[in-house]
Amino acid sequence: MISTTDLRPGMIIEMDGELLQVVKQQHVKPGKGPAFMRMTFRNVRTGATFDGKLRTGEKVKRIILDERPAQYLYREGDDFHFMDEESFEQFTLSADQLGDTVKFLKESESINIAGYEGDPVSITLPIFVELEITKTDPDVRGDTASGGSKPATLETGAVVQVPFFVSEGDVIKVDTRTGEYVERVSA
Repeated sequence: MISTTDLRPGMIIEMDGELLQVVKQQHVKPGKGPAFMRMTFRNVRTGATFDGKLRTGEKVKRIILDERPAQYLYREGDDFHFMDEESFEQFTLSADQLGDTVKFLKESESINIAGYEGDPVSITLPIFVELEITKTDPDVRGDTASGGSKPATLETGAVVQVPFFVSEGDVIKVDTRTGEYVERVSA
């Protein structure tokens, strides 16, 4: 059990039988009445986000998910198929459960799967991934490395801002936490 005042973004709690990840939290002390915590939660199983209030000092059950290595196999509509690298069991997670991580999922990529009571509920990507640029505007003579940026579509469908000198077919390193270009890996 953990006090609501100790909750931080990223922590997972159990409330009303649901696994909820804290997205945002704010301590509010109104002029009248007791203080409370204004929270934004994301349901780990469904991906839905919602706002809620908890009394300051109220106890909630903190959940620690177990992580194990897995491999991303393929996408079928809004379902993403994975294989546990330890047991070789295959499982499926929906696009809603995965959220923004789907933008950087590449087939055969190794990731970590987070589970609760044996059920997979979310994934953790590597901090950096290397992806090929499939579409971007051509570079123009006179563009420099420090001159600005342009949008580029990656092989996974994600769109990131890249420097002008980067072109189609280049492989770039992307930070999965921020979705930002890091460097060009090959030309």
